Amino acid sequence: MNRRFAAALLPLLLAGCSTIESMNPFSGSSSGPKMAELLPINATTEARIVWRENVGKGDDYVLVPAVVGSSVYAASKDGNVVRLDDGKQAWRINAGQPLSGGVGADAKMVVVGSPKGDLLAFSAADGTPLWKAKATSEILAAPALGEGLVVVRSGDNKLAAYDVADGKRKWIYQRPTPALSLRVTASPVVADKYVFAGFPGGKLIAVSTANGAPLWEGTVALPKGTTELDRVADITSPPVIDGRDICAVAFQGRVACFDLGSGNLVWARDMSSAAGLTVDGRYVYVSDDKGAVHALDRASGASIWKQDKLSLRRLTAPLARRNLIVVADVQGVVHFLSREDGSFAARVVTDGSPVAASLQSFGSSLVLQTRSGGVFAIEAQ
Repeated sequence: MNRRFAAALLPLLLAGCSTIESMNPFSGSSSGPKMAELLPINATTEARIVWRENVGKGDDYVLVPAVVGSSVYAASKDGNVVRLDDGKQAWRINAGQPLSGGVGADAKMVVVGSPKGDLLAFSAADGTPLWKAKATSEILAAPALGEGLVVVRSGDNKLAAYDVADGKRKWIYQRPTPALSLRVTASPVVADKYVFAGFPGGKLIAVSTANGAPLWEGTVALPKGTTELDRVADITSPPVIDGRDICAVAFQGRVACFDLGSGNLVWARDMSSAAGLTVDGRYVYVSDDKGAVHALDRASGASIWKQDKLSLRRLTAPLARRNLIVVADVQGVVHFLSREDGSFAARVVTDGSPVAASLQSFGSSLVLQTRSGGVFAIEAQ
C-alpha cells in the first residue's frame, strides 16, 4: 500500500469502521485519483426497475436482503424488518432495537442481528417473534440458515450455531486472529453439512455443522510486508460454491478455488478484492479494489477479459444473470456487462445512494438494497 492509503486505512482498522467499502480514500479526496465518470453507452439489452420499496436507512451497516421464492426480506438500522411479496408489502415489524446484521431467511424463519450481539428470530409468515439469543459480540453479517441451524459470524470473528427451534447455542468456533484485522460483513455459507467462512490472515475454513469441528483450512492469501498494515490480508466477502468448487478472494491477497470436500487448492492468482466474486459454469468473476471487473477461466484462473471503466466506483461483488454480469456502485448505479467480453450492455439508476450489500438473484430479476433503504427489483431482457 502507498503511504496515503496506509494513512487513511489505519484509523479504520483501529477504530473499527462498520463497512469495508469506506476504506477507499481516493474517491472522496480532493487531491487523489477520482472515481471514473460514467460515459454514455450503446445499450445492447433493456433493463428496467420492476418495483421498488423503502425499508429504512442502513447508514454504515451492510444490510443484505434475503430472497426466498417470490418473497424478499429486508431490514433497516432503526429496527424495521419487512417482507415483500412480488414487491408488495406483506408485513412490516420493528425489532425494538437497532439492527446491524442483514437478513437470513428460509420458508419458516427470518433472522437478524444487532450491534449488541442480539440474534432475533421471527416467523416468516407474519413477523411474530420466535426467540432471541446472544452472540459474543456485535453481529455485522447476515445469519445463515441450514441443517437445522442458524449460523452467525460475530464481530470478534467467531462462528456460532444456534438451534432453529429454540435458539439454544449448539457450538462455537474461533481461531487466533492477527493484531489488526478488518471488520467483516460477510455471511458464512452452509452447504453439505459444512459451514464455510473466510477469516483474517487469508484463511478459508470448513467446519462441521454437527459440532463446529474444523474439517479443512485453505490458504487464500499469505500476509506480506513488514508492518501490520502491510500484512492485513483478510477475506471480507462470502465464499462461493458451484459444483465441487469453492472460491474466495482476499483483500491484499489472491483469488483462489479449492475442492469442496478436501480443501485441496485447484488454482490461485494474485488479486485484491474486498467486494467479492461469483462463479458460473465457465468463469469466475471478481470486482477488484481498483474498480475493475475481471472474468477468469474457471479451470485455470487465466484472464478472459477485464472491464476497467468503473475505476474507484466501489463496486459490489458481481452477480451472474444469464448472459450478463451485474455490479452496482457507490452512486446507486447498476451496470450490466456482457458475459462474453465485459462490454457495457445496460445501465439502471436507483436512488443515488451507495449499494454496499451484495446483489441477490430473484427469479428472472435481481434485488438490491441501497444505503438509503431503497429495495429494488431490476430486470434485464
